[in-house]
Parts: sequence; C-alpha cells; structure tokens
Amino acid sequence: MRILIWHVHGSWTTAFVQGPHEYLLPVTPDRGPDGLGRARTWDWPASAREVTPAQLREEPPDVVVLQRTRDLDLVREWLGREPGRDLPAVFLEHNAPDGAVPDTRHPLADRADIPITHVTHFNRLFYDNGRAPTTVIEHGIVDPGERWTGELARAAVVVNEPVRRGRTTGGDLLPGLAEAAPVDVFGIGLAGLHERYGLDPARVALHEDPPQAAMHAALARRRVYVHPVRWTSLGLSLLEAMHLGMPVVGLATTEVVEAVPAEAGVLSTRPGLLWDAVRTYLHDEDAARLAGKAARAAALERYGLDRFLRDWDRLLGEVTR
Repeated sequence: MRILIWHVHGSWTTAFVQGPHEYLLPVTPDRGPDGLGRARTWDWPASAREVTPAQLREEPPDVVVLQRTRDLDLVREWLGREPGRDLPAVFLEHNAPDGAVPDTRHPLADRADIPITHVTHFNRLFYDNGRAPTTVIEHGIVDPGERWTGELARAAVVVNEPVRRGRTTGGDLLPGLAEAAPVDVFGIGLAGLHERYGLDPARVALHEDPPQAAMHAALARRRVYVHPVRWTSLGLSLLEAMHLGMPVVGLATTEVVEAVPAEAGVLSTRPGLLWDAVRTYLHDEDAARLAGKAARAAALERYGLDRFLRDWDRLLGEVTR
C-alpha cells in the first residue's frame, strides 16, 4: 500500500513508518511545513521515501493520512482529488483540544467521509467530533531498550517550546522542581527559558534539539523523568522514558493518568507532592529502579510497536476497502 503522509510529528512518524508499506513523504524545495521530507534526527527505513508534488501525480497514493486541515488543500492542488471521496483518507489528530474546552469542535466534525483518529481516549472524549466517525489508535514506540542507570542524581524534563507555550507546558513549575533537584531540560525552543522563569543555570541545564538516540542515552543516565505539562496530548517522550526504564513523576492531567500506573511513579495535581517524590527518588536509588521497571513493563504492554502497527493496518484496510 502506498500511503501519503506529511512529516509533521517526527517521533510519531518514526513508529508509523516501521510498517510493511511504502510511505510517501512530500518534499518541497524549501523543505517547509508542506514538504519537510524525511527526518534528519530519527532513523527511518528506506520504505519512507521523499516525493515531490509532481512525482505524486505519476505514482498516486492508495490512501492519505491527513494531519492538518491544510493537507486537504494540498491533496486537491497536487493530485486533483478530493480526500474522502476520490482518495481514501484518515485524519490523524495528534493534539488535545484547545480553545473553549470541552466545547471545542473538531475541524472535520461536519464530514462523515473521513474518520478522525485520535491518539488518546482523552482527546476523543474532549473534542466535539460532530458526525465524523472516530476511533482511537494509541501510540506505539520503537523500543529503545531498558537502558536506565540513574547514575546522575538529576531530574530530566522533555518539553518543546516552553517559552512560547508558557503555562501549557508547565514552565512556571520548573523553579519549584529545581529546588528539589538539579534539572536537565531537553527539547526545542528552549532559548530564553532561564530568563522567563528566573531559573538558575547552575540548577537547570538546557539541551537544545538533541538527536533522538543521543537524547535517549542522556535520559537513561538521569534518576527520574518529570512531566510538568498541564495540557497536551500524551507526550511520546514520556512513553520513551518509560520504555527506557525511568521512574515517572508528573502532573495527573489529560491521558497521563491512564498511561502511568501507580507502581511506575507518582502522579498528582499538587506540585509539592511531586517535588517530594523527586527528592525520594534522588535519595533512594532502589525505589527509583523498581518504579522504572514497572514503568517499562506498563509501556511495553500498552504502547508496543506491534499493536500500534496492527491497529493502523486494520484502519487503513477498512478505509481502502
């Protein structure tokens, strides 16, 4: 099956392109949002290949996985076909609803010909999906292996654009966390984080846009993974940390309460309790190791790659039938 999909979410796409199909990734001269092409910091197989808009007309896809409303227009422009009518289509919704939650209406809510696929049950529950058919395919992770050593008594946080996104990603909680432990923040858009929240560089180190493999190696050396995000879809970095065997401390919000069992760490809506848990793991390496093993077991059971790919094969088979 030839699947047209844009490179929008690198971590998610890394799992998706591990399947048995041919994945067509649009590429444009500027490698902008409409044609980013293949990933440069993730390892993708040769079956995920770049195609120009002109090449798409010569070897048209069997199905398209839409991720932005903009993708609908690009299919019409590049292929002269209407998604959902002339070309089987699925709309993959990565994000939790924004705006007037819980009344946020999904952009495809008025269409019955394109199913909306959410990545968490929380997201499907909180969106107003209208008359669109919906399903949930939970994340799948390419297992990085059980690599946790916890040799560094530090907390690790992975977050993108914390300055721009502000309270959504919990940047304002970092000063409290930094009082409990030295912190390493990994992600993109970290410039200005110290100044925005008055963070001490001696307590909070920033690691801008590391390659995935390098980040996994670095995370595994930290004692505990901290998820301070208030409102987002389920972060793949959290699931990757669990696969590595890291104990988790995080806000009990959105889908996190479903993903992290009690034995795998500590979740709460009370930051003070979370910082106490971080201190406990920093001083009790055995407790951190046991929680990390439970986190890995839970992640492998629920967010394994094989289940993820089977679910997608089933859905794509249905829409192309």
